[in-house]
Amino acid sequence: MERHVVLVGPEIHWNTGNAGRTCLAAGARLHLVRPLGFSLEERQVRRAGLDYWDRVPLFVWDSFGDFLTALDPGPGEVVLFAKRAPRPFWDMEKRERMILVFGSETQGLAPEVLERFPGAAFHIPSRGDVRSLNLSTAVGIALYESLRGTAPPHAWGE
Repeated sequence: MERHVVLVGPEIHWNTGNAGRTCLAAGARLHLVRPLGFSLEERQVRRAGLDYWDRVPLFVWDSFGDFLTALDPGPGEVVLFAKRAPRPFWDMEKRERMILVFGSETQGLAPEVLERFPGAAFHIPSRGDVRSLNLSTAVGIALYESLRGTAPPHAWGE
């Protein structure tokens, strides 16, 4: 299983650090697309990633287009997460290679990203009285769901 988590324009260092730690635990690669709302040198990013941050497979891109050119995703490999997407995340088709894309904490994904991959957007359901989930929480939910039922138990050291 090959998993890529992409944060487009992340704004909060704690979320990025936590997402990195989750990626390391799940065997995924973390991709950050500029602009970043913080410096990767900030102590808080490393603290959120704990002593794992140096081991996180991290890639930083100047644009979403640069990222797409480098990874050259195949049909159905890109999965977008947006609050108002029509389908719940548990309906996403699991593939050998998946690229899970999340927008910034305050803006979400840009319309041009959503339009580029029609039918690839999913939401994580929440009750009406909750405006949104924390970005790093959403990453954890989506990443582990993308792996559920796809890897043999011995792959996780069980």
